[in-house]
Order: sequence, then structure tokens, then C-alpha cells
Amino acid sequence: MKLRFTPRATSDLTHIADYIRAENPNAALRVRSAIFDSLQTLILFPRIGKPQTVQGVRKLVTRVYPYLVYYEIDASQDEIVILSIQHPARERPFADT
Repeated sequence: MKLRFTPRATSDLTHIADYIRAENPNAALRVRSAIFDSLQTLILFPRIGKPQTVQGVRKLVTRVYPYLVYYEIDASQDEIVILSIQHPARERPFADT
């Protein structure tokens, strides 16, 4: 499977990096790396995330740093669609179960 980022997910990553980079550029790189490491695991195990209340949406909690990755699996396109990436302290677009 391959990953596809929605514009919102791409924006989320940019905002996360910008926010952290303002205080600690090295930490921004570590957080980004941890998020992408978790996404690599998602490619291998697409159903690892917990199903959410919105039909078809799943949530993966990243390792090391607790970011929440909301995604859908599009089996017809053989891809994982990353919908949003959020810190748990922020208001989230999907209701957790």
C-alpha cells in the first residue's frame, strides 16, 4: 500500500513542524521523524489503527510523541489516505471511540 496525504494532513504536518521549530529546531526534526516512522508501520499493518465513530476512519497514535493520525484505507486504490494529524491536546476533527 502507498500513502496519500489530504491537503489538511499536509497542512497539519507543516503546522506541527513550524510550531515546534520556533522553540527547538532539533525537536521538530525528531517529531517529524517519529511521525513518519509510525506511518511506515501503518503501510505494513494498515488496520493497526483503532476504528472511530465516523465510518471508515481509523486512528493511529504515533510512537514516542503522542500525535494522532486519522486515516482511511482505500483498498480499490491500494492506498492509505491520511486525513489529519493532530496533537491530542488540540480539538480534533473526528470523534474518538
